[in-house]
Amino acid sequence: MRDPVRTIFWKGSCVYVLDQRALPARTLFIRCAEYRQVGETIRNMALRGAPLIGCAAAYAMALAALQFSATLRPHKSPGKESRAAAEFIKHMAEARNVLISARPTAVHLSLILDRMLGRARNLAQAVPFDAGKSWKALKSEAERVVREDIQSNLDLSRHGAKLLPHGAQIITYCNAGALATGGWGTALGVVRQAFKIGKLKKAFACETRPYLQGSRLTLWELMQNKIPCALITDNMAGYLMGREKIHAIIVGADRIARNGDTANKIGTFTLAALARYHRVPFYVAAATSTIDMKLAGGKDIPIEQRSPKEVVEINGRRIAPRNAQALHPAFDVTPHALITAFITEKGILHPPFKRAQTS
Repeated sequence: MRDPVRTIFWKGSCVYVLDQRALPARTLFIRCAEYRQVGETIRNMALRGAPLIGCAAAYAMALAALQFSATLRPHKSPGKESRAAAEFIKHMAEARNVLISARPTAVHLSLILDRMLGRARNLAQAVPFDAGKSWKALKSEAERVVREDIQSNLDLSRHGAKLLPHGAQIITYCNAGALATGGWGTALGVVRQAFKIGKLKKAFACETRPYLQGSRLTLWELMQNKIPCALITDNMAGYLMGREKIHAIIVGADRIARNGDTANKIGTFTLAALARYHRVPFYVAAATSTIDMKLAGGKDIPIEQRSPKEVVEINGRRIAPRNAQALHPAFDVTPHALITAFITEKGILHPPFKRAQTS
Protein backbone atom coordinates (compact mmCIF):
# COMPACT_ATOMS: atom_id res chain seq x y z
CA MET A 1 0.00 0.00 0.00
CA ARG A 2 1.55 3.28 -1.10
CA ASP A 3 0.76 6.93 -0.64
CA PRO A 4 -0.57 8.20 -4.00
CA VAL A 5 0.93 11.69 -3.74
CA ARG A 6 3.82 13.31 -1.88
CA THR A 7 2.64 16.21 0.24
CA ILE A 8 5.88 18.20 0.38
CA PHE A 9 9.37 17.87 -1.07
CA TRP A 10 12.52 19.80 -1.90
CA LYS A 11 13.65 20.12 -5.52
CA GLY A 12 16.49 22.29 -6.73
CA SER A 13 16.39 25.40 -4.56
CA CYS A 14 12.66 25.34 -3.85
CA VAL A 15 10.10 23.58 -1.69
CA TYR A 16 7.03 22.16 -3.42
CA VAL A 17 3.80 21.90 -1.46
CA LEU A 18 0.74 19.90 -2.53
CA ASP A 19 -2.18 22.36 -2.62
CA GLN A 20 -4.79 20.38 -0.71
CA ARG A 21 -7.44 23.02 -1.40
CA ALA A 22 -7.60 21.70 -4.98
CA LEU A 23 -8.22 18.08 -3.98
CA PRO A 24 -9.90 15.85 -4.95
CA ALA A 25 -10.57 17.48 -8.31
CA ARG A 26 -6.99 18.43 -9.17
CA THR A 27 -3.44 17.66 -8.05
CA LEU A 28 -1.53 20.95 -7.92
CA PHE A 29 1.78 21.90 -6.34
CA ILE A 30 2.81 25.31 -5.04
CA ARG A 31 6.44 26.25 -5.69
CA CYS A 32 7.96 28.09 -2.72
CA ALA A 33 11.22 29.89 -3.39
CA GLU A 34 11.44 31.54 0.05
CA TYR A 35 10.37 30.70 3.57
CA ARG A 36 7.53 33.23 3.81
CA GLN A 37 5.79 31.46 0.94
CA VAL A 38 5.88 28.19 2.88
CA GLY A 39 4.43 30.05 5.86
CA GLU A 40 1.60 31.31 3.70
CA THR A 41 0.74 27.78 2.54
CA ILE A 42 0.39 26.86 6.23
CA ARG A 43 -1.70 29.95 7.01
CA ASN A 44 -4.10 29.58 4.07
CA MET A 45 -4.46 25.79 4.55
CA ALA A 46 -2.94 24.79 1.24
CA LEU A 47 -1.29 22.30 3.59
CA ARG A 48 -2.70 21.28 6.96
CA GLY A 49 -2.43 18.68 9.69
CA ALA A 50 -0.19 19.12 12.74
CA PRO A 51 2.59 16.70 11.69
CA LEU A 52 2.76 18.05 8.14
CA ILE A 53 2.82 21.62 9.43
CA GLY A 54 5.91 20.62 11.42
CA CYS A 55 7.55 19.07 8.35
CA ALA A 56 6.78 22.19 6.32
CA ALA A 57 8.25 24.39 9.03
CA ALA A 58 11.48 22.38 8.95
CA TYR A 59 11.78 22.82 5.18
CA ALA A 60 10.93 26.52 5.53
CA MET A 61 13.79 27.04 7.98
CA ALA A 62 16.20 25.30 5.59
CA LEU A 63 14.90 27.57 2.83
CA ALA A 64 15.50 30.60 5.08
CA ALA A 65 19.12 29.48 5.52
CA LEU A 66 19.50 29.07 1.75
CA GLN A 67 18.12 32.58 1.23
CA PHE A 68 20.69 33.95 3.69
CA SER A 69 23.50 32.07 1.96
CA ALA A 70 22.47 33.50 -1.43
CA THR A 71 22.77 37.08 -0.18
CA LEU A 72 26.13 36.63 1.57
CA ARG A 73 29.19 37.99 -0.16
CA PRO A 74 32.54 36.14 0.01
CA HIS A 75 34.93 37.49 2.65
CA LYS A 76 38.30 36.61 4.15
CA SER A 77 38.34 38.65 7.34
CA PRO A 78 37.72 36.62 10.55
CA GLY A 79 35.79 39.59 11.91
CA LYS A 80 33.41 39.50 8.96
CA GLU A 81 32.91 35.74 9.47
CA SER A 82 31.85 36.40 13.04
CA ARG A 83 29.42 39.10 11.97
CA ALA A 84 28.01 36.82 9.28
CA ALA A 85 27.33 34.11 11.86
CA ALA A 86 25.53 36.63 14.09
CA GLU A 87 23.49 37.89 11.13
CA PHE A 88 22.65 34.29 10.23
CA ILE A 89 21.20 33.61 13.68
CA LYS A 90 19.28 36.90 13.58
CA HIS A 91 17.84 35.97 10.18
CA MET A 92 16.90 32.46 11.33
CA ALA A 93 15.26 33.76 14.51
CA GLU A 94 13.21 36.18 12.42
CA ALA A 95 12.13 33.32 10.15
CA ARG A 96 11.10 31.30 13.19
CA ASN A 97 8.98 34.18 14.52
CA VAL A 98 7.28 34.70 11.15
CA LEU A 99 6.47 31.02 10.73
CA ILE A 100 5.21 30.38 14.26
CA SER A 101 2.34 32.83 13.75
CA ALA A 102 0.93 30.82 10.83
CA ARG A 103 -1.14 28.33 12.92
CA PRO A 104 -1.10 28.82 16.72
CA THR A 105 -2.90 25.66 17.91
CA ALA A 106 -0.67 22.89 16.49
CA VAL A 107 2.21 22.24 18.90
CA HIS A 108 4.38 20.59 16.22
CA LEU A 109 4.98 23.96 14.60
CA SER A 110 6.73 25.45 17.63
CA LEU A 111 8.56 22.21 18.45
CA ILE A 112 10.09 21.85 15.00
CA LEU A 113 10.88 25.55 14.65
CA ASP A 114 12.75 25.49 17.97
CA ARG A 115 14.57 22.34 16.89
CA MET A 116 15.65 23.93 13.60
CA LEU A 117 16.67 27.20 15.24
CA GLY A 118 18.74 25.28 17.79
CA ARG A 119 20.48 23.42 14.96
CA ALA A 120 21.14 26.74 13.20
CA ARG A 121 22.73 28.15 16.36
CA ASN A 122 25.04 25.14 16.60
CA LEU A 123 26.04 25.56 12.97
CA ALA A 124 26.78 29.25 13.50
CA GLN A 125 29.40 28.33 16.12
CA ALA A 126 31.53 26.54 13.53
CA VAL A 127 34.90 28.18 12.81
CA PRO A 128 35.02 29.32 10.13
CA PHE A 129 31.28 29.85 9.71
CA ASP A 130 30.11 28.50 6.34
CA ALA A 131 26.62 29.61 5.28
CA GLY A 132 26.60 27.17 2.35
CA LYS A 133 27.28 24.17 4.55
CA SER A 134 24.77 25.46 7.09
CA TRP A 135 21.77 25.51 4.78
CA LYS A 136 22.63 22.06 3.47
CA ALA A 137 22.86 20.76 7.04
CA LEU A 138 19.46 22.30 7.83
CA LYS A 139 17.99 20.71 4.70
CA SER A 140 19.29 17.35 5.92
CA GLU A 141 17.73 18.05 9.32
CA ALA A 142 14.39 18.81 7.66
CA GLU A 143 14.53 15.53 5.76
CA ARG A 144 15.27 13.80 9.07
CA VAL A 145 12.15 15.39 10.55
CA VAL A 146 10.04 13.92 7.73
CA ARG A 147 11.59 10.45 8.09
CA GLU A 148 11.02 10.48 11.84
CA ASP A 149 7.38 11.47 11.34
CA ILE A 150 6.76 8.64 8.90
CA GLN A 151 8.37 6.09 11.23
CA SER A 152 6.34 7.41 14.15
CA ASN A 153 3.15 7.03 12.11
CA LEU A 154 3.99 3.45 11.19
CA ASP A 155 4.75 2.53 14.79
CA LEU A 156 1.59 4.04 16.26
CA SER A 157 -0.52 2.48 13.49
CA ARG A 158 0.69 -0.99 14.45
CA HIS A 159 -0.14 -0.33 18.10
CA GLY A 160 -3.56 1.05 17.21
CA ALA A 161 -4.58 -1.78 14.92
CA LYS A 162 -4.12 -4.23 17.82
CA LEU A 163 -7.01 -2.51 19.64
CA LEU A 164 -9.51 -3.32 16.90
CA PRO A 165 -11.44 -6.58 16.53
CA HIS A 166 -11.71 -8.46 13.25
CA GLY A 167 -14.51 -7.04 11.13
CA ALA A 168 -14.07 -3.60 12.70
CA GLN A 169 -16.17 -0.65 11.63
CA ILE A 170 -14.76 2.72 12.63
CA ILE A 171 -15.63 6.39 12.34
CA THR A 172 -12.92 8.97 11.75
CA TYR A 173 -13.00 12.74 11.66
CA CYS A 174 -11.23 15.47 9.69
CA ASN A 175 -8.11 14.17 7.92
CA ALA A 176 -5.28 12.54 9.83
CA GLY A 177 -3.84 10.53 6.98
CA ALA A 178 -0.84 10.71 4.68
CA LEU A 179 -2.02 14.15 3.54
CA ALA A 180 -1.74 15.50 7.11
CA THR A 181 1.68 14.03 7.90
CA GLY A 182 5.08 13.28 6.43
CA GLY A 183 3.47 10.09 5.14
CA TRP A 184 1.16 7.16 6.07
CA GLY A 185 -0.94 8.98 8.71
CA THR A 186 -1.95 8.83 12.38
CA ALA A 187 -5.68 8.15 12.88
CA LEU A 188 -6.04 7.14 9.24
CA GLY A 189 -2.76 5.27 9.53
CA VAL A 190 -4.41 2.99 12.11
CA VAL A 191 -7.26 2.44 9.65
CA ARG A 192 -4.81 1.62 6.86
CA GLN A 193 -2.90 -0.81 9.06
CA ALA A 194 -6.13 -2.52 10.19
CA PHE A 195 -7.14 -2.95 6.56
CA LYS A 196 -3.69 -4.21 5.64
CA ILE A 197 -3.84 -7.02 8.23
CA GLY A 198 -7.45 -7.94 7.39
CA LYS A 199 -9.19 -6.50 10.45
CA LEU A 200 -11.17 -3.65 8.91
CA LYS A 201 -14.66 -4.07 7.52
CA LYS A 202 -15.50 -0.42 6.82
CA ALA A 203 -14.43 3.13 7.59
CA PHE A 204 -16.93 5.97 7.86
CA ALA A 205 -15.51 9.45 7.23
CA CYS A 206 -17.29 12.48 8.69
CA GLU A 207 -17.34 15.31 6.15
CA THR A 208 -15.88 17.78 8.71
CA ARG A 209 -17.46 21.16 8.22
CA PRO A 210 -16.63 23.88 7.48
CA TYR A 211 -13.49 22.97 5.49
CA LEU A 212 -14.66 19.50 4.44
CA GLN A 213 -11.37 17.73 5.07
CA GLY A 214 -13.23 14.47 5.57
CA SER A 215 -15.16 14.50 2.31
CA ARG A 216 -12.42 16.07 0.18
CA LEU A 217 -9.32 14.44 1.63
CA THR A 218 -10.00 11.46 3.91
CA LEU A 219 -12.45 9.82 1.55
CA TRP A 220 -10.06 10.45 -1.34
CA GLU A 221 -7.21 8.75 0.56
CA LEU A 222 -9.39 5.77 1.52
CA MET A 223 -10.60 5.32 -2.04
CA GLN A 224 -7.06 5.65 -3.44
CA ASN A 225 -6.07 2.72 -1.22
CA LYS A 226 -9.25 0.74 -2.06
CA ILE A 227 -10.32 0.67 1.59
CA PRO A 228 -14.08 0.06 2.07
CA CYS A 229 -15.52 3.40 3.11
CA ALA A 230 -18.52 5.70 3.14
CA LEU A 231 -19.01 9.41 3.70
CA ILE A 232 -21.36 10.71 6.40
CA THR A 233 -22.30 14.25 7.31
CA ASP A 234 -21.09 15.30 10.74
CA ASN A 235 -24.59 15.19 12.21
CA MET A 236 -25.10 11.56 11.11
CA ALA A 237 -22.52 10.16 13.54
CA GLY A 238 -24.92 9.66 16.45
CA TYR A 239 -27.50 8.03 14.17
CA LEU A 240 -24.85 5.65 12.83
CA MET A 241 -23.64 4.67 16.32
CA GLY A 242 -27.20 3.85 17.27
CA ARG A 243 -27.98 1.78 14.16
CA GLU A 244 -24.66 0.15 13.18
CA LYS A 245 -22.09 -1.75 15.22
CA ILE A 246 -19.31 0.82 15.46
CA HIS A 247 -16.22 -0.54 17.17
CA ALA A 248 -14.20 2.65 17.57
CA ILE A 249 -13.91 6.34 16.85
CA ILE A 250 -10.34 7.28 15.91
CA VAL A 251 -9.20 10.90 15.54
CA GLY A 252 -5.94 12.79 15.39
CA ALA A 253 -4.81 15.72 17.54
CA ASP A 254 -3.17 19.11 17.17
CA ARG A 255 -2.19 19.57 20.82
CA ILE A 256 -2.64 17.44 23.94
CA ALA A 257 -2.34 18.93 27.43
CA ARG A 258 -0.57 17.18 30.29
CA ASN A 259 -3.88 15.95 31.76
CA GLY A 260 -4.98 14.50 28.40
CA ASP A 261 -7.38 17.23 27.28
CA THR A 262 -7.05 17.27 23.49
CA ALA A 263 -7.43 19.98 20.86
CA ASN A 264 -8.51 18.74 17.46
CA LYS A 265 -10.66 19.95 14.58
CA ILE A 266 -13.87 21.65 15.67
CA GLY A 267 -16.57 19.01 16.16
CA THR A 268 -14.30 16.42 17.79
CA PHE A 269 -15.72 17.16 21.26
CA THR A 270 -19.25 16.52 19.97
CA LEU A 271 -18.18 13.20 18.46
CA ALA A 272 -16.52 12.16 21.73
CA ALA A 273 -19.67 12.97 23.71
CA LEU A 274 -21.77 10.89 21.29
CA ALA A 275 -19.28 8.03 21.58
CA ARG A 276 -19.54 8.08 25.37
CA TYR A 277 -23.34 7.96 25.20
CA HIS A 278 -23.25 4.99 22.82
CA ARG A 279 -20.40 3.28 24.72
CA VAL A 280 -18.10 3.32 21.71
CA PRO A 281 -14.32 3.54 22.43
CA PHE A 282 -12.92 6.94 21.50
CA TYR A 283 -9.22 6.91 20.61
CA VAL A 284 -6.81 9.75 19.87
CA ALA A 285 -3.94 8.74 17.57
CA ALA A 286 -0.98 11.11 17.79
CA ALA A 287 2.77 11.11 18.28
CA THR A 288 3.98 11.78 21.83
CA SER A 289 5.47 15.04 20.56
CA THR A 290 1.86 16.30 20.35
CA ILE A 291 1.68 16.20 24.16
CA ASP A 292 2.51 19.68 25.46
CA MET A 293 3.86 19.11 28.97
CA LYS A 294 3.90 22.87 29.60
CA LEU A 295 0.10 23.01 29.52
CA ALA A 296 -1.75 21.59 32.53
CA GLY A 297 -5.16 21.35 30.85
CA GLY A 298 -7.26 22.13 27.82
CA LYS A 299 -8.18 25.64 28.97
CA ASP A 300 -4.55 26.62 28.33
CA ILE A 301 -4.54 25.50 24.67
CA PRO A 302 -4.77 28.47 22.26
CA ILE A 303 -7.67 28.08 19.84
CA GLU A 304 -7.22 29.52 16.36
CA GLN A 305 -10.08 31.73 15.20
CA ARG A 306 -10.37 31.64 11.42
CA SER A 307 -12.30 33.79 8.98
CA PRO A 308 -16.12 33.47 9.11
CA LYS A 309 -15.94 33.54 5.33
CA GLU A 310 -14.94 29.87 5.40
CA VAL A 311 -18.24 29.10 7.14
CA VAL A 312 -20.59 31.12 4.94
CA GLU A 313 -18.93 30.03 1.69
CA ILE A 314 -17.92 26.71 0.12
CA ASN A 315 -15.37 26.91 -2.70
CA GLY A 316 -16.13 30.60 -3.13
CA ARG A 317 -19.87 30.05 -3.41
CA ARG A 318 -21.99 31.70 -0.75
CA ILE A 319 -24.33 29.38 1.20
CA ALA A 320 -25.64 31.92 3.74
CA PRO A 321 -27.45 35.27 3.36
CA ARG A 322 -25.25 38.27 2.63
CA ASN A 323 -24.01 40.08 5.74
CA ALA A 324 -24.75 37.00 7.88
CA GLN A 325 -22.53 36.72 10.95
CA ALA A 326 -20.73 33.45 11.65
CA LEU A 327 -18.35 31.94 14.18
CA HIS A 328 -15.29 29.95 13.19
CA PRO A 329 -13.16 28.49 15.97
CA ALA A 330 -10.99 26.05 14.02
CA PHE A 331 -10.57 23.65 16.97
CA ASP A 332 -12.31 22.50 20.12
CA VAL A 333 -11.01 20.71 23.21
CA THR A 334 -12.16 17.22 24.15
CA PRO A 335 -11.91 16.59 27.93
CA HIS A 336 -9.66 13.67 28.80
CA ALA A 337 -12.53 11.94 30.62
CA LEU A 338 -14.16 11.26 27.22
CA ILE A 339 -11.02 9.70 25.70
CA THR A 340 -10.59 5.92 26.05
CA ALA A 341 -6.86 5.92 25.29
CA PHE A 342 -4.10 7.58 23.30
CA ILE A 343 -2.47 5.64 20.48
CA THR A 344 1.18 6.72 20.15
CA GLU A 345 4.40 5.48 18.60
CA LYS A 346 5.41 4.28 22.10
CA GLY A 347 2.25 2.29 22.66
CA ILE A 348 -1.14 2.88 24.25
CA LEU A 349 -1.00 5.64 26.87
CA HIS A 350 -3.39 7.05 29.45
CA PRO A 351 -3.22 10.49 31.11
CA PRO A 352 -2.02 12.22 33.13
CA PHE A 353 1.22 12.04 31.21
CA LYS A 354 4.71 12.01 32.69
CA ARG A 355 7.84 13.29 31.02
CA ALA A 356 9.28 9.77 30.84
CA GLN A 357 6.39 8.80 28.55
CA THR A 358 7.09 11.59 26.07
CA SER A 359 10.88 11.75 26.04
